[in-house]
Amino acid sequence: MDLRELYQELILEHSKKPRNFRELEGANRSAEGYNPLCGDRATVYLRVEDDVVREASFKGSGCSISTASASMMTDALKGKTLAEAKALFELFHELVTADPSKAAAVSAQLGKLAVFAGVHEFPMRVKCASLAWHTMKAALEGGARATTE
Repeated sequence: MDLRELYQELILEHSKKPRNFRELEGANRSAEGYNPLCGDRATVYLRVEDDVVREASFKGSGCSISTASASMMTDALKGKTLAEAKALFELFHELVTADPSKAAAVSAQLGKLAVFAGVHEFPMRVKCASLAWHTMKAALEGGARATTE
C-alpha cells in the first residue's frame, strides 16, 4: 500500500467515524461555518480555559473531506494554547493551498494532518478541507459565522 492509499484510508476512517462529533456541553466559544459552493456546514465548539483549548467538537453535514478534516482538527486542537491553535490554522491553510514544493516542509510539522496535502491538487476540495478550520478560527476570535468565500 502506498502513502496515498494510506492517506485515503485515514480520511475515510475519520469521515465514516468522526471523532468529537457532538455539541459540546460547556463550550465557551463556537462558530458556524458554511461553504456555499457545495453546501457543507459545520459548527465548531470549543471550551477554552486559561488560554488553552481543553475540549473541541463539531457538528454539521458535508462531504467526506470536510467531515474528516473537522474530526482530525478537533483531535489536534486539544491541549493547544490559543497561539498554537492559530498557528496550526495557518500551517493547515498553507498545506492545502501551497504549491507542492512548500507543502512538504509544512507536512512535516502537521503530523497526521498531512493527509490533506493532496487536496491542493483539487481546488474545489480546498474549501471542503478548510471549512472547519475557518470556523474554528472564527470561534477563537469570538465570531459567530465563517465562510469559505
